[in-house]
Amino acid sequence: MPIYEYLCDACGPFTDIRPMAECELPSACPDCAVLAPRVILTAPHCSTLSAERRRAHATNERSANAPKTLSQTGGAHAPGCSCCSGRTSRFTARGKNGPKSFPGSRPWMISH
Repeated sequence: MPIYEYLCDACGPFTDIRPMAECELPSACPDCAVLAPRVILTAPHCSTLSAERRRAHATNERSANAPKTLSQTGGAHAPGCSCCSGRTSRFTARGKNGPKSFPGSRPWMISH
């Protein structure tokens, strides 16, 4: 069931879990029992997720557009990176003078 917000004139805002069919009806204030109208103070959400899962979703939403920096990845590139590990990639071959050639199916991709 959804959580709705109500505003009591005497006691202030409070929340209540109610069926969707009763979303527009006023709710009794838990402190003074006066009927209070429904208001929208925060973004709507449902209480069907556990607290841990809700926190995980909120964290993912906050960081969805932020790229990872080198300090967040431990200061190294991805596993098997050939630029700093001393290993050569099986997809990159070097010519006599050092230029890279790409024998794979994507010759237009630029290596770092």
